[in-house]
Amino acid sequence: MTAYGFHASQEQIAPAQLLLDVQHAETVGFDCAMSSDHFMPWSERQGHSGFTLSWLGAALATTSFPIGSVIAPGQRYHPAIVAQATATLGAMFPGRYWTALGAGQAMNEHVTGDKWLDRDTRRRRLQECAQIISRLHRGERIHSHHGLVDVEDAYLYDRPDQPIPLYATCLSAEAAGRAADWAEGMITLNQPGNVQGDVLTAYREAGGRGPAMLQIHLSWAQTYAQAEDIAHDQWRTNVFGPPLDQDLPTPEHFDSAAVGVTRATVGEAVWISQHPGQLAEWIAGSAETGFEQVYLHHVGQDQRPWLDLAGEAILPELRAV
Repeated sequence: MTAYGFHASQEQIAPAQLLLDVQHAETVGFDCAMSSDHFMPWSERQGHSGFTLSWLGAALATTSFPIGSVIAPGQRYHPAIVAQATATLGAMFPGRYWTALGAGQAMNEHVTGDKWLDRDTRRRRLQECAQIISRLHRGERIHSHHGLVDVEDAYLYDRPDQPIPLYATCLSAEAAGRAADWAEGMITLNQPGNVQGDVLTAYREAGGRGPAMLQIHLSWAQTYAQAEDIAHDQWRTNVFGPPLDQDLPTPEHFDSAAVGVTRATVGEAVWISQHPGQLAEWIAGSAETGFEQVYLHHVGQDQRPWLDLAGEAILPELRAV
């Protein structure tokens, strides 16, 4: 049976409020949750960027369902620190935490002042970091490693009995094919033209193992116009593909690039409807393509009405299907 999760958007909601939101998500019947990881938001209108790893400790301690997060090792986070942080969460909350590793985006990584690498090098660095994290999670001592990242005499003294799953974030079929070499599962986004289906196919055809997860951006309100306004206000900076979404460094850059983005364009990236049944039909259709876990992200900043609706109307219909 497909598990349906709540997406906690750190870049849109203050950490204390988001903690209340994830607790409410469990109360209304979501099976699980996941969290983004940002140093900066996509837009000044979003206006938040809590530290995910701190938030996860509070979220896992005050709920009982699984919560995962994305994280980009290699620049802002050294892989040994990622290994330590994630192993600690895994040890404190056995079986409830996973992480999905990605190659990162300049908007979050540029703050270190290090050079922003080209896409191919970032992908090679990601695979190298994944191997380092996995070795440390297994209890190996890394005496000396030199490559796109350096590690000297690293060992984790606190680890879960079973290493936490290391999944891959994949937005393209090419990235999914590469990730199949090391990942224990994958997560992707809903994209125009059902690209998410192509990503999943590429991952499986390359031998990719483990669960396939999908994050869906949606917008709901009492009227279509209100739902469309929410999506356009909050998510018009999120409709760009590479290289813009990977290389722009600040919210101001994204806001400038999005000046001419129309509501119709946003509607290709965000599923917009005032009808719970229509949203449930769309979500169920995506789950049927092979995704075992589906994380729902209402792109508005006020989550309570959406969570109540999901618990009352959408989740029961999805489970009936």
